[in-house]
Amino acid sequence: MAHDHATANVMEGADGKAHQRRLVMTLTLTSTVFVAEVVGAIITGSLALLVDAGHMLTDMSVLIASTVTAILMQRKPSNSRTWGWARLEVITAAASALVLLVVGVYALVEAGMRLFGHGAGEIQDIGLLLFFGILGLAANVGSIMILAGQRSDNMNMKAAFLEVMNDALGSVAVVLSAVVMMSTGWDGFDAVAGGLIALLMIPRAIMLLRNAVKVLLEETPDGLDLDAVREHMEGVPHVVAVHDLHASTVSTGMPILMAHVVVDRGLTMEQAADVLSQLQDCLREHFPVSVPHTTFQLEPEGYTTPSAEQLHE
Repeated sequence: MAHDHATANVMEGADGKAHQRRLVMTLTLTSTVFVAEVVGAIITGSLALLVDAGHMLTDMSVLIASTVTAILMQRKPSNSRTWGWARLEVITAAASALVLLVVGVYALVEAGMRLFGHGAGEIQDIGLLLFFGILGLAANVGSIMILAGQRSDNMNMKAAFLEVMNDALGSVAVVLSAVVMMSTGWDGFDAVAGGLIALLMIPRAIMLLRNAVKVLLEETPDGLDLDAVREHMEGVPHVVAVHDLHASTVSTGMPILMAHVVVDRGLTMEQAADVLSQLQDCLREHFPVSVPHTTFQLEPEGYTTPSAEQLHE
């Protein structure tokens, strides 16, 4: 049975170009503010601003990787890459999460050392710290507005959006730090703000990494109950049993399923085609997760192969 994916390919190409434009705009904005925050951190000696600059550096690396991924994902599948570059978005998201996790742990350790180790460093210019905090926050709000419209399109865009969102929260912490230090005169709050930024970063990084690993390990897509799938499939007329049922996700929005379907002996071609059509409709329409990409191997009842003992129920 032939499938026409031309319309889907056109839509994916258009989305890819839109993703690319948004990522490049965000990268340009983030790079500019990163340079300003590094200069500000050196001048003021602020840990919070330094951590926020480090976070922006990870933003830049993630945005560069995400932009490259968005470009490559527009390439069509080939004989050597039958799914194209679709899986690259998951690898990029996993790498981004690891970088974010390392930065978060470092910031948390450094904040603890400043608070309980050799003491909090003196902030040279709190007014300048406030200025750079507001500048970073404005840039992050702009980036959030650019990415928000397509943040749920795939894991790659979600990773970029989460990076910018986390950095915006970091900028809020920098501004809050400056305001508190102006009010109380306690420079130690800068380390508290740095630790707070780290605590915001780490859980999100772990969540993103966990989701990426689930895809890379080819776990069953969330919301798809294979026991229920098997029951529905075995309820189709002429279907005797279902075995070797596997489901996984290639990339965001691309779940796949394959199965060996045992059918009654003596089925005509028309009946076999009808069974396939019903199975495909079942996976597309009957479950919370629609699975348009399915592969079914029809086997007559009693069919065996030399490798039958290796098959999974």
